[in-house]
Amino acid sequence: MKGQEYGIEQFRVAEEPFYQEVNGEIGLFTVGAKNKIPVMLKGPTGCGKTRFVQYMAHRLNRPLITVACHEDLTASDLIGRYLLKGDETVWVDGPLTLGVKHGAIVYLDEVVEARKDTTVLIHPLSDDRRFLPIEKKGQVIQAVDDFLLVISYNPGYQSVLKELKQSTKQRFMAIEFGYPPKDTEIHIVEHEAKISREMATRLVKLGEKVRNLRSHGLEEGVSTRLLIYAGTLIQQGVTPDRACDATITRPITDDTDMQRSIQELIKAIF
Repeated sequence: MKGQEYGIEQFRVAEEPFYQEVNGEIGLFTVGAKNKIPVMLKGPTGCGKTRFVQYMAHRLNRPLITVACHEDLTASDLIGRYLLKGDETVWVDGPLTLGVKHGAIVYLDEVVEARKDTTVLIHPLSDDRRFLPIEKKGQVIQAVDDFLLVISYNPGYQSVLKELKQSTKQRFMAIEFGYPPKDTEIHIVEHEAKISREMATRLVKLGEKVRNLRSHGLEEGVSTRLLIYAGTLIQQGVTPDRACDATITRPITDDTDMQRSIQELIKAIF
């Protein structure tokens, strides 16, 4: 794995990411990390959870190892495996093992997507034991002090098959994320897309209007990330209607009636 070839410094966040605090989450995370309390970030897609973790890793000067969870993620993918190198078999640490050994923040993004038998692995790391059993090597690794486990979770997509167990949830402190307040979101979109405040204000207004369609059948509102994408296209010369159609209307719904409703909102605002 790259981390072993180049060292844990490979995972440092070199430059401070832009992040706008919304509700005291920086202080809360800092206290949690200082006291070795694992953290669960809850909130909809694209509302800033990943950016927040990157910002906190830089602020706390800890390496950040991110794992995008999916249904095929195995225990070996997290812990490590034996691999053939030339004529010999060598053990290669997985991302979780690297983090435990070297004091990194290990961020399991959308942990609910991982297989249930994989999420059970994190239980001994997310209580006062703070150890990782490696069955293939017959070892138990104690986490160093700076190791911190962070998971993200989107409650909007709960289902019988995609629910996070209470036995997992109750091992974490939770920080709730939502869409930022209007003025904060305007500032974020303006900064990230490098557009005028007036254009950012229009995009955020569109975002608010589209989010109101959730009560009319839209599964999830437009994320701040998609508003930034729209602003970026506009900044590069794409017309606002085409930019919004490509980054907002088409990604968030396949329903033709809902698409028409969003397109009417775009016309009204731009």
